[in-house]
Parts: sequence; C-alpha cells; structure tokens
Amino acid sequence: MKIQGPNHSKFNPYQKQLNKQAEMPKDKQVKSDQLQISDQAKKMQENQNVQPEREARVNQIKQAVENGTYEIAPKQTAEKLLNFWK
Repeated sequence: MKIQGPNHSKFNPYQKQLNKQAEMPKDKQVKSDQLQISDQAKKMQENQNVQPEREARVNQIKQAVENGTYEIAPKQTAEKLLNFWK
C-alpha cells in the first residue's frame, strides 16, 4: 500500500481545520482581552504616593539609625504591641 499517492493532500486533517478557521465570521475573530481596574484599586494607587512630610520623617529616622543616635522607647513599643494583639 502506497501512503504518498498523488492525492494525499486532500486527506490532510490539518488542512480541513485551516479551512474551517478561514470560514469563521470576522466578528468572532476580532475579540480581544480587556482589563478594568476597580475604584478601590485606583484609590490604593493614589494612596501610594508618599507625602513630603512622611518622606522627611523617614529620612530623619534613617540618618539617626546610620549615626547611631536613634533611640527606641521600649515602654511605648511594648504598649503598642499589646494593644495591637488584644
């Protein structure tokens, strides 16, 4: 039995699939993905902008830590931890 005869391209199942795709209506092929950002996500993104006062405070603490002059109030820290876990 000869597999590759003169009409072997007519029996190609992949060619049939390509023909089916070409016959599909254009409106079904044009669909694309869409992304919507919720209002809550937009608010969160706006809140990520650092305020100048906070940035100045963070830089001040960084300098104090680097200089070794940063002092921790252990009593206040312990109280806040206890209040957090209650």
